[in-house]
Amino acid sequence: MCIRRGRPATEAHKRGGGYPYRVKIAATIPLAVRRPSLLIKDLLVSRSRPDLAGLERIGDPDAFVWSILPHAARTFTACITLLPAESASAMAVAYLYCRMLDTYEDLIPLPAERETALAEFGARFRVSNGAGPKPAPRITSAAVRNPRDQTHVVLVNRCHLVDQVFATLHPLMRPHMADLVESMAAGMIWSSRTLLAQEGVLADADQLSRYCRTVIGLPFLFAVRLHLLQRTGDATVSEELREDCLRAGEMVQLANVTRDIEADLARGLSYHPALRADLGRADLDDPELRERIRRVREELLDQAMALAPAYERMLRALPFGAVSPARASGVLMLLFTDRYYRSCARRVGREPWPGPESTFRLIALSSCHVVSARWSFRTTRRITEYLCRAGKGTFDHTVARVPQFGHRST
Repeated sequence: MCIRRGRPATEAHKRGGGYPYRVKIAATIPLAVRRPSLLIKDLLVSRSRPDLAGLERIGDPDAFVWSILPHAARTFTACITLLPAESASAMAVAYLYCRMLDTYEDLIPLPAERETALAEFGARFRVSNGAGPKPAPRITSAAVRNPRDQTHVVLVNRCHLVDQVFATLHPLMRPHMADLVESMAAGMIWSSRTLLAQEGVLADADQLSRYCRTVIGLPFLFAVRLHLLQRTGDATVSEELREDCLRAGEMVQLANVTRDIEADLARGLSYHPALRADLGRADLDDPELRERIRRVREELLDQAMALAPAYERMLRALPFGAVSPARASGVLMLLFTDRYYRSCARRVGREPWPGPESTFRLIALSSCHVVSARWSFRTTRRITEYLCRAGKGTFDHTVARVPQFGHRST
């Protein structure tokens, strides 16, 4: 089955919407033609100095989605852009909805208000009369910390444009996306309540796993369902594949957790109980604190590496064609993740394993994975072996390590 996505004219299309003429032209060009320019834009866009006024002026829904996506995502933008057009639009909308949930979680300080906004956003797709999603809760800029936060506020408050693209997706796609948003919102409410009850700390590996699976595991599961729907007409996922999707998402989200330990501590959050006494500390001049952070980062690195085989199994379980942008997208995500964990290994004092560093090179290499299944699976196998060896300490130069607090294996 091949799902075709229509693009009915909206009021924004009819009246011009106040966006630049070049954007109006670009919005009518097929994604396959625009893909190179979108990838280049992702490489060049300034996330630290976003053009907020320009984003506010865009009135075309499709143009808004593709213009704000590089600001809302990091490595995900290139991976989404590589997908076939129908899947790319669906994944872009899904990712932006997930980013909106993240924004409610990050920028609404009062727990009750935060959880109410998350619940309302999760339930906004429950309509029985065929109408579109209910309006999204608006958010103020009171808790904005930096220009990236400002971009996310613009995204939330212009959600109606994303909703208009959602309305053009194939009817079989939309219920799965609604399920993703509702499930993710419920997971974020759980993490909000858990962190509040435990004074800003996740207590063990099981809680951290649940958090990571909510944030990226569920989007991975949606992406797999979307691919199966496109290829076979049936989005049913086996229990084994579902678990591998969640584990693969956990591995990728642990990259964000390990990267942001210092920033999270300054905000009064820790995803590891060993740093409970350091909540709120932004001064990293203390060598003992730096060593505690290093040990926690190293432990979480090992926890992530143990999950690497799940990503390989997930890719191997999917039905790809001989020519498959989706396969290239999946391998590119693994390449990005591998590059981060090499830097993380270096950061904790281990010798990193070999691999390309340039984002441009990673994206260029992905074009080969479009046409070569054999090379894709060889690349996936090689990276998985490196990650597993790193998790077993093959490249370890350190001596003392913090005790494990419930190491999870595959």
